[in-house]
Amino acid sequence: MAKRMIETALTEEDAKIEGSLRPQKLDDYVGQSKIKENLKVYIQAAKQRGDALDHVLFYGPPGLGKTTLAGIIANEMGVNMRVTSGPAIEKPGEMAAILNNLEEGDLLFVDEIHRLNRQVEEVLYPAMEDYCIDIMIGKGASARSVRLELPKFTLVGATTRAGLLTAPLRDRFGMIHHLEFYTVEELKTIILHSARVLNVEIEEKGAVELARRSRGTPRLANRMLKRVRDFAQVKYDGVITETVAKTALDLMDVDKLGLDRIDRNMLMTMIQKFQGGPVGLDTLAAAIGEDAGTIEDVYEPYLLMNGLINRTPRGRVATELAYAHLGMGVFAQG
Repeated sequence: MAKRMIETALTEEDAKIEGSLRPQKLDDYVGQSKIKENLKVYIQAAKQRGDALDHVLFYGPPGLGKTTLAGIIANEMGVNMRVTSGPAIEKPGEMAAILNNLEEGDLLFVDEIHRLNRQVEEVLYPAMEDYCIDIMIGKGASARSVRLELPKFTLVGATTRAGLLTAPLRDRFGMIHHLEFYTVEELKTIILHSARVLNVEIEEKGAVELARRSRGTPRLANRMLKRVRDFAQVKYDGVITETVAKTALDLMDVDKLGLDRIDRNMLMTMIQKFQGGPVGLDTLAAAIGEDAGTIEDVYEPYLLMNGLINRTPRGRVATELAYAHLGMGVFAQG
């Protein structure tokens, strides 16, 4: 499948520049105001007690700032951050080694934590609750369990699919935060800041147009800024105006709601092949040649937020807004 301009998963290009654009302190972080205010209190309280912060779980669609928030927590607490991901840890011994190498107060960030296998996950239970791990020495009848004490640490987990976390793991997080999509105003602020860092000339109206089409996602806003900068540099006088932003994004097939060809194809399929729905997730995935999990994690959240589709017990339904956006008449839905 072709790479999408509006793909919200982290790309190699994003990774190269995100470090310079990421805020380092909570006061510099734009958006997620409720989470930010709560974290300020929890961090201040932990520092006053001289204690490690309780374990934190961030969940929500990709590109909303889960990794950035983990880094900010480490900075605010004045501790080191160790980074790994669920798929990277295949054996319980690997997780035990990571935990055993932590120092007092360290923050361990586990991305895609829902993809930890069950044996690895079980190593985390005593580590998170009692700051210790049990390891087996020897084999067969002579095998014995040895308990290793761990320094107090903070586990920060990030997931796009909180529903796939097991209850025992989820219950061990003291703080669970859902990251919301960003408003146009918040994205405009982020785009203007990124433009200053990247030395890109941009007018406020150009930033607003970029923000409108960025699907509520800072990662996407920053990527679009770089692509529109290229158009402004080559075809215009180097300044991103409202006209330049509109023209460039139209050429990149990103419409005024931030939908691309694949989003529109999904809506068109629901309307033309299934009379607007309801249609089951697996049936829809087969019809558009896409993975059901990708539809659920990547496409659906934004379409739901904008009221273009509804989820019902019988399946997905295209709304009147979807018909209007595509310029189509509404079928009578059964």
